[in-house]
Amino acid sequence: MARKTDSDLTPQELRVLVAVAEAGAFSAAAEALGLTQSAVSHSVRGSERKIGAVLFDRGRTGARPTPAGDKAVAYARRILRLLDVLTAEARGAARSDTVEGPLRIVAFRSAALHLLPPVLQRLRARYPGIEPRVRIVREVGRGTAGEVADGKADLAIATLSGSVPLPPGLVATRLLDEPYALVHPTGHAAPRSLPLVDWAENCGSYTRDWWAAQAWIPKATVEAEDDGAVLSLVSAGHGMAIMPALSLAGAANSVGITDLGLERPTRQVGYVTTSELAGTAVVRALVRELRATVPHAVSLLNGET
Repeated sequence: MARKTDSDLTPQELRVLVAVAEAGAFSAAAEALGLTQSAVSHSVRGSERKIGAVLFDRGRTGARPTPAGDKAVAYARRILRLLDVLTAEARGAARSDTVEGPLRIVAFRSAALHLLPPVLQRLRARYPGIEPRVRIVREVGRGTAGEVADGKADLAIATLSGSVPLPPGLVATRLLDEPYALVHPTGHAAPRSLPLVDWAENCGSYTRDWWAAQAWIPKATVEAEDDGAVLSLVSAGHGMAIMPALSLAGAANSVGITDLGLERPTRQVGYVTTSELAGTAVVRALVRELRATVPHAVSLLNGET
């Protein structure tokens, strides 16, 4: 049996690291934890000594994690979450396999709008002891998968077909292939001649090569914050857009949708979790409902009954 050594960080030390990173200052972290500022400073110095690296840059404006600190805080969140899961899993096993406890889910906007609602409905009906907590995150940069890697979520609905590899320790499974289409004001005679309306999440590596090969697509004249704003602008006649299928679910009648043909870009949508959480009861329950619900949701998106 492995023995605790003086170099092991305690759960309380992990909580302090997370609190400082999230509060951005030792004083604010101390207030959040109900400790004195000197106790927080002492804990951080002890953690740095044990790890052998500076974890926070201290300054007049507060404390910011160093690269080593970012890594330490991410693992601290994941370890603390596993301690929570340990209690819930053991309690569930003692109560004839009861599945209960919080379940942190993160998704990009269109997935949260059109995939998650029926999944959560089934999950709550089958497992009333599970407490889903959902956050919507823009699918740019490290996106939803980055939230899981940083220990801020248990499972992410994410785009998987990009060229950037998953962070270490994550596992991913495909749920659906999402095609892109040309979106324009209904009835427009020449939609490809319209100005382009775009948004940052639309520029993934899964569309980049196709996009670059299309001489007819102009530089965007309007850049919106999300796909809902893009649809609103297109509906009002301000341009056309290239958009993925989930973003087009429930589009107004004033929005026309034209297929881009066999060479159209497609992105994979799936779920991402950590290797250590993949086998937990709450994550397995969510995955079962995703696999049962998503095929029906895809049929509805395709206009099938």
